[in-house]
Amino acid sequence: MQRICLFPGTFDPITLGHVDIVNRAIPLFDKVIIAVGVNSSKVPMFSPEQRLLWVEEIFRTEPRVSGATYEGLTVDFCRKVDARFILRGIRYVSDFEYEKTIADANRAMDPKIETIFLTGEPKYTSVASTIVRDILRNGGNARPFLPDAVIRSLDMNNA
Repeated sequence: MQRICLFPGTFDPITLGHVDIVNRAIPLFDKVIIAVGVNSSKVPMFSPEQRLLWVEEIFRTEPRVSGATYEGLTVDFCRKVDARFILRGIRYVSDFEYEKTIADANRAMDPKIETIFLTGEPKYTSVASTIVRDILRNGGNARPFLPDAVIRSLDMNNA
């Protein structure tokens, strides 16, 4: 049985911290699916299609990484794509407390799906999509936090 891992998130936008977590997960799994969540209660800065395009561009040379969009419960999407693992990145202790609560709920809904936590590299601990969006909305330079594919598309949109 293939070890398929789902990395769910809004990725609005995908950051270097996200890319770091995926790159470090690749050796652990046969397949990593970056799942761009569509949450009707959130108003994203970028469309799900744009976020998925970034994922596909960033990992175009890595055959074990793919992207997808989904709505609803993460465990339901895991079942749909045969993922037995959910990957979550942890930057701070407070992230762990929040993520553990979600992992416990997911385990209660499907005990066959295990959540795996990877801690972020220290150089990326300050990188959060929320902060990046705030920088972008206010005309600041978010380049230090973003992969080249995101920077290129934002530069094209601002040209």
